Amino acid sequence: MKLPKELSNGILIFFGIALYFLLMEFFGLSKIIYLRAFNAAFVYFGVSRTLQSNFKEGKTGYVSNLLSAATTAIIGVLLSVTGLVSYIYAQGGNAYVENLSDEFLFGGNPTANEYAFGLLFEGIASAVILVFVAMQFFRNKTAAQD
Repeated sequence: MKLPKELSNGILIFFGIALYFLLMEFFGLSKIIYLRAFNAAFVYFGVSRTLQSNFKEGKTGYVSNLLSAATTAIIGVLLSVTGLVSYIYAQGGNAYVENLSDEFLFGGNPTANEYAFGLLFEGIASAVILVFVAMQFFRNKTAAQD
Protein backbone atom coordinates (compact mmCIF):
# COMPACT_ATOMS: atom_id res chain seq x y z
CA MET A 1 0.00 0.00 0.00
CA LYS A 2 1.39 3.36 -1.02
CA LEU A 3 1.01 6.27 1.38
CA PRO A 4 -0.48 9.49 0.05
CA LYS A 5 2.26 11.94 -0.96
CA GLU A 6 1.08 14.46 1.62
CA LEU A 7 1.56 11.94 4.42
CA SER A 8 4.88 10.57 3.15
CA ASN A 9 6.30 14.07 2.66
CA GLY A 10 4.96 15.13 6.07
CA ILE A 11 6.79 12.16 7.60
CA LEU A 12 9.90 13.18 5.66
CA ILE A 13 9.61 16.69 7.16
CA PHE A 14 9.34 15.14 10.61
CA PHE A 15 12.42 12.95 10.16
CA GLY A 16 14.44 15.84 8.75
CA ILE A 17 13.55 18.14 11.64
CA ALA A 18 14.02 15.40 14.24
CA LEU A 19 17.45 14.43 12.94
CA TYR A 20 18.49 18.09 12.67
CA PHE A 21 17.46 18.89 16.25
CA LEU A 22 19.01 15.70 17.64
CA LEU A 23 22.29 16.63 15.94
CA MET A 24 22.04 20.17 17.32
CA GLU A 25 21.41 18.75 20.78
CA PHE A 26 24.35 16.35 20.44
CA PHE A 27 26.74 19.14 19.44
CA GLY A 28 25.40 21.55 22.07
CA LEU A 29 24.00 24.00 19.53
CA SER A 30 20.32 23.74 20.46
CA LYS A 31 20.27 27.07 22.33
CA ILE A 32 21.25 29.05 19.23
CA ILE A 33 17.91 30.42 18.05
CA TYR A 34 19.13 31.21 14.53
CA LEU A 35 20.06 27.58 13.93
CA ARG A 36 16.70 26.48 15.27
CA ALA A 37 14.96 28.58 12.62
CA PHE A 38 16.60 26.48 9.89
CA ASN A 39 13.85 23.87 10.29
CA ALA A 40 11.83 25.93 7.82
CA ALA A 41 14.07 24.49 5.10
CA PHE A 42 12.80 20.98 5.90
CA VAL A 43 9.18 22.11 5.74
CA TYR A 44 9.81 23.88 2.42
CA PHE A 45 11.53 20.77 1.07
CA GLY A 46 8.55 18.54 1.91
CA VAL A 47 6.00 21.01 0.55
CA SER A 48 8.07 21.41 -2.61
CA ARG A 49 8.17 17.64 -3.14
CA THR A 50 4.39 17.47 -2.83
CA LEU A 51 3.90 20.29 -5.34
CA GLN A 52 6.41 18.77 -7.77
CA SER A 53 4.58 15.46 -7.58
CA ASN A 54 1.22 17.16 -8.17
CA PHE A 55 2.51 19.00 -11.23
CA LYS A 56 4.03 15.81 -12.64
CA GLU A 57 0.60 14.19 -12.27
CA GLY A 58 -0.96 17.08 -14.19
CA LYS A 59 -2.68 18.62 -11.16
CA THR A 60 -2.31 22.34 -11.79
CA GLY A 61 -5.31 23.77 -9.90
CA TYR A 62 -4.24 26.45 -7.44
CA VAL A 63 -6.67 25.56 -4.66
CA SER A 64 -6.08 21.79 -4.85
CA ASN A 65 -2.31 22.31 -4.78
CA LEU A 66 -2.63 24.81 -1.94
CA LEU A 67 -4.62 22.31 0.14
CA SER A 68 -2.21 19.49 -0.72
CA ALA A 69 0.82 21.59 0.25
CA ALA A 70 -0.86 22.82 3.45
CA THR A 71 -1.78 19.25 4.42
CA THR A 72 1.85 18.20 3.95
CA ALA A 73 3.15 21.08 6.07
CA ILE A 74 0.60 20.60 8.86
CA ILE A 75 1.32 16.86 9.06
CA GLY A 76 5.03 17.63 9.34
CA VAL A 77 4.45 20.23 12.06
CA LEU A 78 2.07 18.03 14.05
CA LEU A 79 4.44 15.06 13.94
CA SER A 80 7.39 17.26 14.88
CA VAL A 81 5.64 18.82 17.87
CA THR A 82 4.44 15.37 18.98
CA GLY A 83 8.01 14.07 18.67
CA LEU A 84 9.31 17.02 20.67
CA VAL A 85 6.79 16.43 23.46
CA SER A 86 7.83 12.77 23.59
CA TYR A 87 11.49 13.78 23.68
CA ILE A 88 10.88 16.37 26.42
CA TYR A 89 9.13 13.82 28.62
CA ALA A 90 11.83 11.22 27.93
CA GLN A 91 14.43 13.76 29.07
CA GLY A 92 12.69 14.65 32.32
CA GLY A 93 9.53 16.55 31.45
CA ASN A 94 9.04 20.03 32.81
CA ALA A 95 12.55 20.12 34.29
CA TYR A 96 14.00 19.62 30.80
CA VAL A 97 11.98 22.54 29.39
CA GLU A 98 14.13 24.85 31.52
CA ASN A 99 17.13 23.73 29.41
CA LEU A 100 15.45 24.77 26.18
CA SER A 101 15.99 28.16 24.58
CA ASP A 102 14.96 31.17 26.66
CA GLU A 103 14.36 33.20 23.51
CA PHE A 104 11.20 31.26 22.74
CA LEU A 105 7.69 32.71 23.00
CA PHE A 106 7.54 32.58 26.76
CA GLY A 107 8.89 34.43 29.70
CA GLY A 108 9.06 32.68 33.01
CA ASN A 109 8.91 28.92 33.29
CA PRO A 110 6.53 27.25 30.83
CA THR A 111 5.47 23.67 31.33
CA ALA A 112 6.22 21.06 28.68
CA ASN A 113 2.66 21.26 27.39
CA GLU A 114 2.69 25.08 27.26
CA TYR A 115 6.00 24.98 25.41
CA ALA A 116 4.61 22.48 22.90
CA PHE A 117 1.39 24.46 22.47
CA GLY A 118 3.35 27.64 21.71
CA LEU A 119 5.61 25.74 19.34
CA LEU A 120 2.56 24.30 17.60
CA PHE A 121 1.20 27.77 16.86
CA GLU A 122 4.61 29.00 15.76
CA GLY A 123 5.04 25.96 13.53
CA ILE A 124 1.62 26.28 11.93
CA ALA A 125 2.13 30.00 11.27
CA SER A 126 5.51 29.43 9.64
CA ALA A 127 4.13 26.45 7.68
CA VAL A 128 1.32 28.58 6.26
CA ILE A 129 3.83 31.25 5.18
CA LEU A 130 6.06 28.63 3.58
CA VAL A 131 3.13 27.08 1.74
CA PHE A 132 2.23 30.43 0.18
CA VAL A 133 5.87 31.08 -0.74
CA ALA A 134 6.10 27.65 -2.38
CA MET A 135 2.81 28.19 -4.18
CA GLN A 136 4.07 31.48 -5.62
CA PHE A 137 7.31 29.86 -6.72
CA PHE A 138 5.54 26.97 -8.45
CA ARG A 139 2.90 29.25 -9.94
CA ASN A 140 5.60 31.43 -11.48
CA LYS A 141 7.50 28.35 -12.60
CA THR A 142 4.50 26.87 -14.40
CA ALA A 143 3.53 30.24 -15.89
CA ALA A 144 7.02 30.47 -17.43
CA GLN A 145 6.56 27.03 -19.03
CA ASP A 146 3.27 27.96 -20.74
